Amino acid sequence: MPDVLIVQNSRSGGPGRLGGWLEDMGLRLDVVHAYDGAPMPAELHHDGMIMMGGGYLPGEDDRAPWLAPTRGLVAEALAGQVPFLGICLGGQMLAEVAGGEVTGDAGAPENGSVPVTLRPETATDPLFHGLPPVVPAIEHHVDAITALPPDAVWLAETERCPYQAFRVGGRAWGVQFHPEVLPERIRTWEVDGFDPDEVYAGAVADEPISTPIWREVATRFAKLVAERG
Repeated sequence: MPDVLIVQNSRSGGPGRLGGWLEDMGLRLDVVHAYDGAPMPAELHHDGMIMMGGGYLPGEDDRAPWLAPTRGLVAEALAGQVPFLGICLGGQMLAEVAGGEVTGDAGAPENGSVPVTLRPETATDPLFHGLPPVVPAIEHHVDAITALPPDAVWLAETERCPYQAFRVGGRAWGVQFHPEVLPERIRTWEVDGFDPDEVYAGAVADEPISTPIWREVATRFAKLVAERG
């Protein structure tokens, strides 16, 4: 059975509905609870890898010592063309490992369901092709990618934070948003500077639109993983 390594960086930051979609496609999930001290694999022997979000910068090894070995696994995924998906912190880590830049407290916080504009480059992208030109996605971040890696393909943007999705090589994607999150999770977040009721209500209203879109993206990712299994 094809398997996916999932690195979880906080107690509440699990794979959520994304994990269910991948299991529906026949993948086995190997979730490493890194925040709780679970050891990271010494090498990447999986058919795919997902790095979840978390309240750290990609290089904050003093606060989260598992980030250093995780960066090594991300580099292995890139070198071996292992399908990789980085979400929020995970996307920022992909950017840094591949030569981009991430800035803490970048001055453009986003919370709740936000319209994400897909760029023309998505037309030939294995995950994002054929999606609507604007799709809602749940956001929760202050840190941001401020420079994409050389030769990265820029796939999606928002007004506050331009680098919402990108691809490195043929099989590695980073996204700033959270396709795994349902609106209920927003109730557990701090959304300083935003009306929490308004943020939640907006996500609930957008959920029927966003769910089939991100399920389709997850299905496409799962098929790439299965091709290696």
